[in-house]
Amino acid sequence: MGAARILVVDDEWKIRDPLARGLRKTQQWTVHVAANGSEALAKLEEMPFDLVVLDWMLPDHDGLEILNYIRARRLDASVLMLTARDGIADRVTGIEAGADDYLGKPFAFEEFVARCRAILRRRSTPGRAILHCGDLAFDPRARTARRAG
Repeated sequence: MGAARILVVDDEWKIRDPLARGLRKTQQWTVHVAANGSEALAKLEEMPFDLVVLDWMLPDHDGLEILNYIRARRLDASVLMLTARDGIADRVTGIEAGADDYLGKPFAFEEFVARCRAILRRRSTPGRAILHCGDLAFDPRARTARRAG
């Protein structure tokens, strides 16, 4: 599966920080954190992520707004909604809005990691599709372009 790049977006530090530490320690993934929607949007503009763990209820932009941003811009990031909004209608709304998975709070860390691993496993492909046109190479996953090397 390799070294995944994860963004954990949650305004509750008691959830966000232990999740990030746990993923770094148990999975050796590169984990970035955001405490609100504005911070998440800025990080999504800075670098590509393999997985965004996204709370629905954030103080400025809610999780669905962030999810819509990711999908509208066709960012190559899978999304796991991790939220206290765990009613059936909420789960259906999240999945239909483009989330790859949905987990309600409270949750077991082991199940959370298993869901992250499953999402990342579905993403992995034998080779990354790099698009070429003459001496121009574009990597949509990394969001990079190179010309003549």
